[in-house]
Amino acid sequence: MKIAKFLAAALLGLSMAGAAHADEKKWTKINIATEGAFRPWNYTNADGSLGGFEVDLYKDLCARMKVECTMTAQPFDSLIPALNAGKFDAIIAGMSATPKREQVISFSVPYGTTGQTFATLKDSDLAKMPDKGEVFSLATNEAGAAAEVEKLKPLLKGKVIGVQTASIAETWLNKYLKDTVEIREYKTTEEHDLDLLAGRIDLTIASMAYLSTAAAKPGNEDMVVVGPRFQGGMLGRGSSVGMRKGDTELKAMFDKAIGEAQADGTIKKLSAKYFGFDVTPR
Repeated sequence: MKIAKFLAAALLGLSMAGAAHADEKKWTKINIATEGAFRPWNYTNADGSLGGFEVDLYKDLCARMKVECTMTAQPFDSLIPALNAGKFDAIIAGMSATPKREQVISFSVPYGTTGQTFATLKDSDLAKMPDKGEVFSLATNEAGAAAEVEKLKPLLKGKVIGVQTASIAETWLNKYLKDTVEIREYKTTEEHDLDLLAGRIDLTIASMAYLSTAAAKPGNEDMVVVGPRFQGGMLGRGSSVGMRKGDTELKAMFDKAIGEAQADGTIKKLSAKYFGFDVTPR
């Protein structure tokens, strides 16, 4: 009797697991979270609606997946905890897939990458920081990237750098420049831009795409993008869709849709619209 009950319970468990797996494949609605304050990836318009590269992209991806999607905004540093708490199903917020983040959530293949760089004021002594636009990869040449940081340290010593809390740029700063600069954290990138323009900090660090767009905004004429660009390794594979680890079917759906959007040039087209250059991962 005990063996029979055990087998019955085991079969019931397998049946329930199979049903749960089957249910997982029936995605008809997906709730997506973004930040709404990270131009041009995502931003909030004056009327409260969301806009940006990722807003256009999620609509395209959801149409390919034949699912109904909604997108809402929430602070960047709470996105991963809220995702794992079940408050929404996916994150599309300029979030790079890094080894640290992959410990707690799963990521799709990347849909965009621009690397991290610096911005300062035009009249700053940092405006002529060397190697502007040169790319240093932490994935393929970490020693070369570290050597470039050492080259910059004498220029940056004692400077105050603004960075968004919980961003990959913050992680990078704490590893490479913590003993050289004063790191000042902000809830949003827009907040550190305001302090830069007001002269309260010397420099900011964020994605190349964000800073080039921010510097072109009316009122930000004194801001200029400077210095080299760092990418790969701890800075991640590129901006990707974040999901709970158990949602394997959802990941497969996003991977397929992103691959199609890359192949038919949709991501390249949206890149030109919002960035002025192609952010398609290569």
